[in-house]
Amino acid sequence: MIYLKTDEEIELMRASNILLGKTYAEVAKSIRPGVSTAELDKIAYEFIMDNGGKPACLGYEGYPATLCTSVNEQVVHGIPSKDQILKDGDIISIDSSIELNGWHSDSAYTFPVGEVSPEVMRLLKTTKEALYLGIEQAITGRRLGDVSATIQNHCERAGFGVVREFVGHGIGRDMHEDPEVCNYGRRGNGIVLKSGMTLAIEPMITLGRRQILVEDDGWTARTIDRKPAAHYEHSVCVRNGKADILSTFDYIQEVLGDRFI
Repeated sequence: MIYLKTDEEIELMRASNILLGKTYAEVAKSIRPGVSTAELDKIAYEFIMDNGGKPACLGYEGYPATLCTSVNEQVVHGIPSKDQILKDGDIISIDSSIELNGWHSDSAYTFPVGEVSPEVMRLLKTTKEALYLGIEQAITGRRLGDVSATIQNHCERAGFGVVREFVGHGIGRDMHEDPEVCNYGRRGNGIVLKSGMTLAIEPMITLGRRQILVEDDGWTARTIDRKPAAHYEHSVCVRNGKADILSTFDYIQEVLGDRFI
């Protein structure tokens, strides 16, 4: 079942997403070599709670943390740990969700740690470009496959792999709603997009092979060849003519300045 949101509901979702963007900015202040992913998770938890939100990932189907912190070859759902210490040249994807006033937010951003190789930086930039190109297709009258194919084509033309096993999704009162939003597909296929649909669009792209596996913890997904992966995500509302991006990277940009990708 796909639920169309009213304008009032969209604004409540936007408020949740703004809080998530501000949370990421707080986390970004501490992303540097020598910091553990558990420290980043603690920062996020405290900021969300101090600002009236609920960390929606914490306890979700047993997930044990506020953030998903996926480092290097970890694609998604990396679990924060005091033993995982960031190093110069790493990349870390931060993914989370907040429930605020009954409505969920969802976004993700991949941060370089210190000096990252040009090849990996190209992966990050291409993945982020694909996110925005996909969002451009999220307008009334287009089909879901138009979003998916745009992301796939942009990344594969650049020589990168497109993960199949994890996808974007609808979002609203629940963190995960219909429909699934794949990062691969064919133009003209899939449901027709309608104004008021809210989608979490999230390319997950690999430097090498697209195949992944899930570690023994039951959560952490990594590339099978252990090459890095990037992940960017926005929550958007389908509209006539132009999608409305509900989440934001603006607060991250304020913190990173010239280091913002």
